[in-house]
Amino acid sequence: MTRIIAGAAGGSTLASVEGNGTRPTTDRVKEALFSRLESYNVLHGAHVLDLYAGSGSLGVESASRGAATVDLVESADRAAAVAQRNADLVNRVLGWTAVRVHRAKVETYLERVAPELQWDLVLMDPPYTVGADGVIAVLVALESRLAEGAVVVVERSARSPEPAWPAWLERFSDKKYGETRLWFLEPAVEANPPIP
Repeated sequence: MTRIIAGAAGGSTLASVEGNGTRPTTDRVKEALFSRLESYNVLHGAHVLDLYAGSGSLGVESASRGAATVDLVESADRAAAVAQRNADLVNRVLGWTAVRVHRAKVETYLERVAPELQWDLVLMDPPYTVGADGVIAVLVALESRLAEGAVVVVERSARSPEPAWPAWLERFSDKKYGETRLWFLEPAVEANPPIP
């Protein structure tokens, strides 16, 4: 059973995706992740993008904890339908549409979404079948899409080697929880910022 841990919809039970190679983020990892994000002061009023959203568990947790908008991107029909149920639950609690589900491949969504749209927090939990090159390709597509002070969290198997991050991103933290590792990234500070 998966639930929303805290916030306006805290304690609500979420629908989950059964089988199909999905591996939902455990409550233990989710609790640790959101505790860290709250310590970074990145959630309240944030525009959140949840890529490879599965059931949408991470995105709806963000909305429950005060994110302004959450975009869930999931390509599998069954998972997207479950994500929509969970989005509807949180939107009802909040009384407005904070969470939107996009049934699309991540790469296609990023190609088609309005170019001026930017996010403060990006959550990426790709299937293990998506290799390091696929992860990096998605991060490259996000380069102009991150707001100032944005945080990107990449969830991978603890056995996966650290990817060679794009030059414009810096890893500022990582944490292992059993079989899961979270990588925390932010846009790199320019070595020589332009003189005004």
